[in-house]
Amino acid sequence: MGRLDGTVAVVTGATRGGGRGIALALGAEGAVVYVTGRSIRGNPTVADTPRGVEDVAEEVSARGGTGVAVRCDHTKDEDVQALFDTVRAGHGGVDVLVCNAWGGYLPYDEELGWFARPFWQQSMARWDGMFTAGLRAHLATCLFGLPIMLEQGRPGLIVLTTFTMGRRYLGHLFYDVAKNSVCRMAAGLAEELRDTNVTAVALAPGWMLCERMTGLTDSERAQTESVEYVGRAVAALAADPSVSRRAGHTLTVGGLAREYGFTDVDGRQPIPYPIEP
Repeated sequence: MGRLDGTVAVVTGATRGGGRGIALALGAEGAVVYVTGRSIRGNPTVADTPRGVEDVAEEVSARGGTGVAVRCDHTKDEDVQALFDTVRAGHGGVDVLVCNAWGGYLPYDEELGWFARPFWQQSMARWDGMFTAGLRAHLATCLFGLPIMLEQGRPGLIVLTTFTMGRRYLGHLFYDVAKNSVCRMAAGLAEELRDTNVTAVALAPGWMLCERMTGLTDSERAQTESVEYVGRAVAALAADPSVSRRAGHTLTVGGLAREYGFTDVDGRQPIPYPIEP
């Protein structure tokens, strides 16, 4: 028996990186996990990351949960609405909604070094990706997903994945604005949801060892965390009957690991990035 048996979760952008790690960790706790993303088997969005939603759904089921694959482009409102129509028809509602889909990094193989260039040398296409496939996608997922969370009458949890170091600049203007806006979105959602039983938080992992993190030195690798570390943080929040006390907060994976007592897959507890008051 898992801590999340009977829980229905939706994890967006779950074919790779942190989204996949979250889906797997929720599955390991017995949840039904709707795995969403644009990549499908045989037609991946990123050629060198060939995993599709079907593959991750199968991994979720192999962990002990129930994986359900749904192809969804989170930049298209009709796709997002169709996703939640599918969830309503299949399971009646959503208990855990993880908004993780993100854009702005593609294309990976062009404009090498773009992140470090001054703002005035950037392409607005990068902002369009981070805003449309990231910040706006988080907002649209909540807009279409919240009605079925509220109508079921059960406590619910919304997790917005982000990255922040508090007042410290993140090194790229578009990235800094988009990621910190996610934190503000969590605070705003908490106000909107004050009189409901749905809790919204933002969650910041550290330096995740994603698929494209290759060629690291031993010292660099020692600073990383697996993609399942953030998943274990989401599972801990979802299993916490008092999670509502965190409404509107921006939380760190490393901080939650110390509070809830979970570790990364290798038994370590990588420290959180600092968040200043």
